[in-house]
Amino acid sequence: MATTVSARSAVAGPHGAITLARGERLGMRMWRAEEPNADKPMTKSAYETVGYVVSGRAELVLEGETLALAPGDSYCVPAGAAHTYRILETFTAVEATAPPAG
Repeated sequence: MATTVSARSAVAGPHGAITLARGERLGMRMWRAEEPNADKPMTKSAYETVGYVVSGRAELVLEGETLALAPGDSYCVPAGAAHTYRILETFTAVEATAPPAG
């Protein structure tokens, strides 16, 4: 069954992510206008994440390596990898997760 989700009317979840289209094996979400933050704790997810930076700047700390993220960059966080994000400038990114995140 086909579905559409408008990011303009979608509501952010408890961690700030806006759930977009979602299937059985793949989900899409958006982090919209995330404000700069202090270090968030490291986390591990049961799903793989690929993302695309729309605007702003951040650092992805992945398994001890720090990667700079800027508009037009894409990234991948493997399932089970320890990671965190440091938002440096108001940040918007679209991510796909497999399987769908929470």
